[in-house]
Amino acid sequence: MAKAFASTIVDAPVEAVWSVVRNFNGLPDWNPAITRSEIEDGLDADVVGCVRSFLLADGTAVRERLLSLDDSRYCFTYNFETPAFPVANYLAGMELIPQTKSDRTFVRWWAEFDEQPGDEGKYVSIVSDGVFAAGLKALSGKVAGMALPADVERWQGLRPAKVFTSSVISAPIQTVWATMRDFAGMGGWHDDITQMHMLNSARPDKISGVRDFLFGEGALWEQLTYLSDTEHAFRYRILKSPMPWLNYHAGARLYPVTHSGQTFAVWTADWTASPQDDLTLIPTVHENVFQKAFDTLEEGLRVRQR
Repeated sequence: MAKAFASTIVDAPVEAVWSVVRNFNGLPDWNPAITRSEIEDGLDADVVGCVRSFLLADGTAVRERLLSLDDSRYCFTYNFETPAFPVANYLAGMELIPQTKSDRTFVRWWAEFDEQPGDEGKYVSIVSDGVFAAGLKALSGKVAGMALPADVERWQGLRPAKVFTSSVISAPIQTVWATMRDFAGMGGWHDDITQMHMLNSARPDKISGVRDFLFGEGALWEQLTYLSDTEHAFRYRILKSPMPWLNYHAGARLYPVTHSGQTFAVWTADWTASPQDDLTLIPTVHENVFQKAFDTLEEGLRVRQR
């Protein structure tokens, strides 16, 4: 199966960008490659299952069906009903993720499909560059500087986790992942973490391995529960901590920013604690753990590249 992908950072809040791209009939409003579009059978553009029929600039007629639409997580998927290319089993989607350090938005556009024998790799570059990257460039120009819509609640009030921290790191994803993947290495790029090591001399990529360290004066044990080199992601849980929480589980995931060669990083955490304790715990983890980790990692990689 072939995979196409493009991503960028848009200079507008996620709610503003979503107000543009969630319109399944709105491609001509922001993508110059589309000249005309209509939703068949008189359906609204946010009815899952509706089909949009549109014309490309060269006159090619395309039909696509909306398969999912999620206003709370800013993403949608669709397929080809009448393909623009000679491919099969085409499934595509777009996802927006807010950058918490600023009012910018990470946008990724992806597709999976089967190419005909002899066409292997041909349409990956066409879709990735000619369709998705070009479309995202046009979208960036359309929404740049748009203000936050009035009376709009991010995530529709249901955050993905108690702590959701995201940031852009000015290095390629493989460089960032090589550093973050080392489960025992965070003490080398976070100023508040010391004496970090794996218990029982376990490898730092061993699932169930436990890292022992000091955060300030507090001693913690964290156990690796998931590690993926394909998703560039890991998760872990806390086994010992001086903090007043239970069932702490956290994880990070990296996404490539194909437009700039940078990395978009997301770190989340959930736990159980009293509402009063959360008033302190949530901002502390967001600012002093996750965001500080991203900032110091960014600075360290920048120094290394000089």
